[in-house]
Amino acid sequence: MLTPCFSGRRSLPNYYENIMKAPKNRRVYVIGYGAATPLGATFEKSWARAVRGDAGFRKVTRCEVHSACNVVGEIPDWDPRALDFADEKEIYNWNADFVILTMAVCQEAVRRSGLVIDAATGPRTACLIGSALNGSDAYRKAMDNYLTRGPLKVSPYLLPNLCANLPSGKAGMLLGFTGPIFSPEGACASGNHAIGIGARMIRDGDVDFVLAGGADTCIIPEIIHGFENMNATIKIKPGDRAHDDPAQASRPFSADRRGFVLSEGAGVIVLAADEAVRAYGLEPKAEVLGIGWNSDAHHFTRPNGETIVICMKQAIDDAGLAPADIQYVNAHGTSTPKGDATEIECLRAVFGAGMEKVPVSSNKSQIGHTLGGAAAIEAAFAIEGMRQGIILPTINHIPDPLLDGVDVVPDRARKLAQEIIMSNAFGFGGTNCCVVFRGV
Repeated sequence: MLTPCFSGRRSLPNYYENIMKAPKNRRVYVIGYGAATPLGATFEKSWARAVRGDAGFRKVTRCEVHSACNVVGEIPDWDPRALDFADEKEIYNWNADFVILTMAVCQEAVRRSGLVIDAATGPRTACLIGSALNGSDAYRKAMDNYLTRGPLKVSPYLLPNLCANLPSGKAGMLLGFTGPIFSPEGACASGNHAIGIGARMIRDGDVDFVLAGGADTCIIPEIIHGFENMNATIKIKPGDRAHDDPAQASRPFSADRRGFVLSEGAGVIVLAADEAVRAYGLEPKAEVLGIGWNSDAHHFTRPNGETIVICMKQAIDDAGLAPADIQYVNAHGTSTPKGDATEIECLRAVFGAGMEKVPVSSNKSQIGHTLGGAAAIEAAFAIEGMRQGIILPTINHIPDPLLDGVDVVPDRARKLAQEIIMSNAFGFGGTNCCVVFRGV
């Protein structure tokens, strides 16, 4: 057996004591965010329409489907050719739409944050962009080329387009940061996982800044029909109120909710260490106070109330707060019968008699379910709401007697000052992640 030689080094115990450094316990702030949603290709456009109570749904145009699940959320004014960094070759090669979309939203988020990425900040900036289905649209294009034009027409860019870390990598190539890049794969909770991991990295001193978020662009026939066949998305048939008005397709917590609206979108939150905020004269918009995360060990799609309750309590406890301190909950609220009912049951278990005093709304009533993009988009909406004293509504609402006593902020945005909020996200596989933010 070979014995390691530590000649000329510190003694063995001290050597190993310093392999994993203790966390620096730095405070973590949100300094900016960007988003592209079915309400608009930028955060500004999305927010303005969200406050008006608009919905971003229409009959699918990205592809042809023969399905009752043909109402989706498409980014309405998305044109990669209008971007200052994307030419025809770039767009052709990077045909997994979530790659260029992520680059654009990261660019917007950094611009809005005031962060200048240079020789000093670049190596201290990480990028964590999660996704649920990654580059499924690129695979479809490659398969079509393979079947109709032959194997030599399969793009050499196919494999990079399928790599989960490539959106972060391409954002780094565009913006110039060289910190860690990877993709937290937490299905529909990916964005919150990215925020949580990024906050821990900053707390521990690994980096000073993190671009944390998620993106999905999977409006393709196979995905549409897959969700349809698992009865997850709404089937809009004659007599449904969305048949003649697609804007009414997503209706979380409503008595007639029948499934979510599949949407595309991306959201990115820029996180920063407290001393970095001070050193670079940046403006904090919120503080990350607490993170709760766990898994259900229950079912691949059906939520488990017991572990969701634990997750929410973990986030509140991690923030050093009590449930009564939470002034608003940005709900996961997908518009599925079972999912919405379970989330409300869990909120009742957490807040008890105080439930009636806590507004709970779902952004998915306006933007649908953007899958891996959802949590970060919704966190950005919730933070901006704190800053402006606005709670976005749950539109298309018809009261459900089973959810009586819960304030879902029906139909219209509400003026209300908030200082402490919680944003929920739950995903396939039973992955749960809740984040508590404090306004500053």
